Amino acid sequence: MEGNRERPRTRAPAAGLAGLLFLLALLAVGEADTDAGDVAALGNLYSSWNSPAQLAGWSASGGDPCGAAWTGVSCSGSAVTSIKLSGMELNGTLGYQLSSLQALKTMDLSNNNLHDSIPYQLPQNLTYLNLAKNNLSGNLPYSIANMISLEYLNVSHNSLIREIGDLFGSLNSLSELDVSFNNLTGNLPNSMSSLSKLSSLYMQNNQLSGTVDVLSNISLATLNIANNNFSGMIPQEFSSIPNLIVGGNSFANMPASPPPTVKAPPENPDDQSNHPQGIAPTVPETPIDQDDRKPQTGPLIGIAVGSIAAASCVLFVLVFCLHNARKRNDDGSSEPKDHIVDSLAVDIERASIREIQNNSHENAVVAASDLQPAGKMTPDRVHGTNGSTAKRPKVPVTATSYTVAALQVATNSFCQDSLLGEGSLGRVYRADFPNGKVMAVKKIDSPSLSLYEEDNFLEVVSNISRLRHPNIVPLTGYCVEHGQRLLVCEYIGNGTLHDILHFSDGMSKKLTWNTRVRIALGAARALEYLHEVCLPPVVHRAFKSSNILLDEEYSPHLSDCGLAALSPNPEREVSAEVIGSFGYSAPEFAMSGTYTAKSDVYSFGVVMLELLTGRKPLDSSRERQEQSLVRWATPQLHDIDSLAKMVDPAMDGLYPAKSLSRFADIIAICVQSEPEFRPPMSEVVQQLVRLMQRASIIRRQSDDLGYSYRVPDRDAGGDVL
Repeated sequence: MEGNRERPRTRAPAAGLAGLLFLLALLAVGEADTDAGDVAALGNLYSSWNSPAQLAGWSASGGDPCGAAWTGVSCSGSAVTSIKLSGMELNGTLGYQLSSLQALKTMDLSNNNLHDSIPYQLPQNLTYLNLAKNNLSGNLPYSIANMISLEYLNVSHNSLIREIGDLFGSLNSLSELDVSFNNLTGNLPNSMSSLSKLSSLYMQNNQLSGTVDVLSNISLATLNIANNNFSGMIPQEFSSIPNLIVGGNSFANMPASPPPTVKAPPENPDDQSNHPQGIAPTVPETPIDQDDRKPQTGPLIGIAVGSIAAASCVLFVLVFCLHNARKRNDDGSSEPKDHIVDSLAVDIERASIREIQNNSHENAVVAASDLQPAGKMTPDRVHGTNGSTAKRPKVPVTATSYTVAALQVATNSFCQDSLLGEGSLGRVYRADFPNGKVMAVKKIDSPSLSLYEEDNFLEVVSNISRLRHPNIVPLTGYCVEHGQRLLVCEYIGNGTLHDILHFSDGMSKKLTWNTRVRIALGAARALEYLHEVCLPPVVHRAFKSSNILLDEEYSPHLSDCGLAALSPNPEREVSAEVIGSFGYSAPEFAMSGTYTAKSDVYSFGVVMLELLTGRKPLDSSRERQEQSLVRWATPQLHDIDSLAKMVDPAMDGLYPAKSLSRFADIIAICVQSEPEFRPPMSEVVQQLVRLMQRASIIRRQSDDLGYSYRVPDRDAGGDVL
């Protein structure tokens, strides 16, 4: 009995110790588990890179990046804080879930073969981002504006295009910015002047234009703006920049010979990992030292000032002599008559002033025959291409100002042959400029707009011109001369989705299933940007297939974004255009005139129905019960047999049934009659992305070739859309 009593006392400590060890093991495992959102984001990246074998430990689904030490991934606790995969021969895109990496501080994916656009939603808490030396296209995404902790940004040696948006107003920590060796165009954004901590700026080898005055008050240590189209004057403040390269531009005070350049010191990978914010930029040039630079700025400014002073002296002497001549003539001398002397004096004065302006003024008047934009807003006046001037707007406008004369010539006097289309605010014309650039010009002729004050119109133009998204047609210019109201946009040359679906013989056959899904996704992303990223949010109010333009690769570009602000009564507009849009109009608008972002969601669902069926939203030529597309299609969206009969015959049955069913599910939730039951566009985007991400590598390759296959459905883990 005593022995039996002793045994529990000897086993209890052992059992307790084992239990404690077991609990500790569980805690260790729990601590090693990576945040589920981070796992999903890295898995999406891995899939987007076609599952490269060189990334040891990585998985497309599941796994433990922090506990299993995935290649290039560092963590703090269960959160991924660093991704360093420079020079890993990665080939693919940047996926769509980067914004889920909330704790990510450092991301270096430089020197790979990544392509397509930079995602417009990037990790918000990054301090270091290096995407240099890839094949990335599109423009700088707007989400950069929200990355307030960012200290280092390098997107050099890519194929980025368009203007640099106003992204920098809140980036008070940014110390190094490198956008060199791209195809960026336009003027520098005003928000660059807010980069108070910026010390190194590399912008060489782009097509940037205008002046560089916005950089004059930044305490830079290094500035390279070589080989662009900058003009005007080199600011005097640049004389304090220790390392400066400005060659290859059109500055009025540019030195006669280009500044010397030398090779940059090689980068140190160890330094990159230890001091990310101090990484040497991937630039093949290094600025000249201060001793070599001084003769190129200070003396030049002195020469310019001296020239102005000399010209002024000459003007004074000539006027003095002419005054004496006039006095002698009054005394009865035989000198020229007064009016001749006066005319000569005026001519000399004008010539002298023009000479001074040529040496000092940074905004030259462009001849009308050149058909170039009249330029950005200057502090005092806007100079037109015909030498006229227009009143300076009260709001900052980043778009380019054009004259009526320039646009008349480019559109052949707005002739019928140049007409591209017509909307509620006016007609749209093709504009061909001598430099080969083709633009689209919207000539606003709505009678209600004649009462619209010029300053208010310019405010709308300013707001629209700031919309920056790969799937939105950018507004690049405007004209308010002589009471005219015109908008200049990028020209998208493959027509509208509406025309291809409904009016182009044979063209709709090119819209394969994969292409239609991509069009829906791109259009959804455009609306998501307007509704959930822009502040304040922008409601489109005219979302329809005729406002979705397709480029040569059938990528969608949403037009007329922000133009609802020009409507005389946005809450209740009744016009021929609106009546013609009733097929897209949500029930709440048709009944009460109420229009919200959820009304845009409804219209998006109608466009998805167009993509699915190839039918018009309203078609009076069909039987009565089939005239309204939504009314006819909605009851059949969840019936697989009926759904198959609804599919556009132009696809010849080449679509996967499971993908079709998921597509129909998204339509059904978008066209619900009650606005509160419709999803936000971010949810629609995610559902469309998940639909596309189910494709295998083979499916993605066939998608790139522009065709799709009719294939059998597979299990949930299969590779069919």
